[in-house]
Amino acid sequence: METPGSQSSLHRANLERVVRAVRMAGSLTQAEIARTTGLSAATVSNIVRELKDGGTVDVTPTSAGGRRARSVSLSGDAGIVVGVDFGHSHLRVAVGNLAHRVLAEESEPIDVDASAAQGLDRAEEVVARLLTGAGIGPEKVIGVGLGVPGPIDVETGVLGSTAILPGWAGTNPRDDLAARLGVPVHVDNDANLGALGELVWGGGRGVADLAYIKVASGVGAGLVIRGQVYRGPGGTAGEIGHITLDEAGPVCRCGNRGCLETFTAARYVLPLLTPSHGPDLTMPRVVALAREGDPGCRRVVADIGRHIGSGVANLTNLLNPSRVILGGDLADAGDLVLDPIRDSVARYAIPSAACGLTVVPGALGGRAEVLGALALVLSEMGDAPLPAAPAHRSTATV
Repeated sequence: METPGSQSSLHRANLERVVRAVRMAGSLTQAEIARTTGLSAATVSNIVRELKDGGTVDVTPTSAGGRRARSVSLSGDAGIVVGVDFGHSHLRVAVGNLAHRVLAEESEPIDVDASAAQGLDRAEEVVARLLTGAGIGPEKVIGVGLGVPGPIDVETGVLGSTAILPGWAGTNPRDDLAARLGVPVHVDNDANLGALGELVWGGGRGVADLAYIKVASGVGAGLVIRGQVYRGPGGTAGEIGHITLDEAGPVCRCGNRGCLETFTAARYVLPLLTPSHGPDLTMPRVVALAREGDPGCRRVVADIGRHIGSGVANLTNLLNPSRVILGGDLADAGDLVLDPIRDSVARYAIPSAACGLTVVPGALGGRAEVLGALALVLSEMGDAPLPAAPAHRSTATV
């Protein structure tokens, strides 16, 4: 029996630190593991050897700084995680392993007016189809990450009343999907998952303090502080879309007037172009036309950027992030939207905070949230080491 402070207890704690570091990074050299965990090189070497012999990790030759090194990743056979991302009009599902390899992925449109039960029916079908197509049995799945467009109560899993999907407010998609799939489900809002996706796989790698701004049918921010997503005690941190810009402005879906969202979200800005471009315009089309030089679309994109920049300036003054990552359809506009954001930040943020801030487009595009859902499962698995992997090794690739 282990006792606190015993050699066996210390060894187990060190082993768990190594497993967690590799799990969140996907792969690390042994030197990187030592730096991340604070363990000595000799201790890391012994633990990696033990994990490799048990089938928990794979070790492959690599190079680092021009020198030979060994890359450590969790065994692809140690377990499967699933990411499910619901947007205003889409469902995206990804299946991956613990070595951060995406084995299958699919996206399809959904009806925004569908009920939560109908949406989860679709998700259940897509998950089953992807697992079957990848030759993976459902018993291999150890957890599911679920993203929804709205505030989530972190304790109960209940979706708040200001959710973008009207038929989902007040539901508990976490528990409902867990009952359907028979595995633990971890849920978060889409902006937080976008931040987590970019932090682990994209434009936020190596950045400890950042904000991910998603502009789509709504506007939200995922906040990363000291390498961890910050949700707040009620799960509503990052609702940047409801910063008030104009007390006499349009009525927002939250009940207030002049929220940032009413000047930037697709549902509010697309009607501005209806007289000149017709009623079927979408935000991706606006961005494409703006890049082609359409003056009306360019003006709307620039105005959106200036308004977002005002919100980012407030965020910068409060939290002083070193990077802001723009996600959603608008990110494809590049400097047409990023330059106005930067201009507003330079104007409204205090210089000492603004000078250290970079504003960049997301690196993952529309995949940020579903990859963040995969990362959510990895981060919520706790520190327990993994069981030994079976002898058979998967050959699936990205």
